[in-house]
Amino acid sequence: MKGVVLAGGLGTRLYPLTKVTNKHLLPIYNKPMIWYPLEALVIAGVVDILVITGGEWATDFARLLGDFKEMGIRTLYFAYQEKPLGIAHALSLAETFANGDRIVVFLADNVIEGNIIGAKEKFEKMDSGALVILKEVPDPHNYGCPAFDQTGRIVSIIEKPQQPPSPYAVIGIYFYDHQVFDFCRRLKPSPRGELEISDVNNLYAQMGALDYLFLDGWWGDAGASIDAWLRVNRLVAETGANKRALK
Repeated sequence: MKGVVLAGGLGTRLYPLTKVTNKHLLPIYNKPMIWYPLEALVIAGVVDILVITGGEWATDFARLLGDFKEMGIRTLYFAYQEKPLGIAHALSLAETFANGDRIVVFLADNVIEGNIIGAKEKFEKMDSGALVILKEVPDPHNYGCPAFDQTGRIVSIIEKPQQPPSPYAVIGIYFYDHQVFDFCRRLKPSPRGELEISDVNNLYAQMGALDYLFLDGWWGDAGASIDAWLRVNRLVAETGANKRALK
């Protein structure tokens, strides 16, 4: 399995911090933000990784991660997204890198207390399809929110619903088989002009091929706002992140 870390976007929600750098290069406690998804992938045994970024600070990632082998990464590649046209558009740039293999996609502003080992093992046992990670949150209306049928299967993911069908958020860690790139090609831009990852996940859900796993420990979306970024800094300082085991 290969890893894809999405570190593009304009970072407008963290302005003015992002006036001088990419948001994924900002610190989270004592490390740059992008180190956390890279560490999480390595802990799960995913050591061939593609980082997709964009904007005027893209070359700063190469300078920061020049010693990637010291992190346990075997091979590290970079791709450039010329315009911020959505998560699914950025993901589509990974097709050559994936080369038919399964992938795990990590949004670079997602930080977790625990690890994704269990999710990776569950996905590896699936014949095909996709798997998303869910976390119960107090504000599911701010995220992609899953709707379930009576058997507990995800039938759809609703982006920022006014009336959430469940108390869960789909966090920014996704596992996909080779079909994902065909699905990305089938998408049409959303009203905000982007190719949405929820639309990709819904294509899997319509096939009955979207599984899920609940995350243990805390999760933080460090790019959601200045307050969210501060919260994740505090959580990492107080408890640590990317733990191999949670007490």
